[in-house]
Amino acid sequence: MNQQDIMRRAIALSEKSVRTGGGPFGAVIAKDGEIIAEASNTVTLDHDPTAHAEVNAIRQAAHKLGTFDLTGCDIYTSCEPCPMCLGAIYWAHLDRIYYANNRKDAARIGFDDDFIYHEIALQPADRHKQMQILLPEEARKAFDMWMESKDKTTY
Repeated sequence: MNQQDIMRRAIALSEKSVRTGGGPFGAVIAKDGEIIAEASNTVTLDHDPTAHAEVNAIRQAAHKLGTFDLTGCDIYTSCEPCPMCLGAIYWAHLDRIYYANNRKDAARIGFDDDFIYHEIALQPADRHKQMQILLPEEARKAFDMWMESKDKTTY
């Protein structure tokens, strides 16, 4: 399939999601032009704030391919990924991101993507959500254990 056809599939998933009670977002993961996984936003259907189309598609692709490293795959989303999804895309090592609508379009219809992008750029003390460091010395033990582990799987 070509890029436009794959993006049209992501857009179709977003429209179907609206018709079935989900959010207006769809995502497709492809490798060498072949669709590996596809999903829509199921936040309201699953009562799961992390069930964005991109995260759902990443979970499907990782399961199907048997790996957490999706290098060699591209993601097509009906909207510019929110910060959570962008982070997941980076963690999954997807090669490229193609999107249709952008974060300003999402803000126009009531989604917080653009607001959260602005929040991330602020220092923790300046964000709307209070943030406070608590027990860092105790938490460092797990990091030290990780560094010393000889049989860890890095990611």
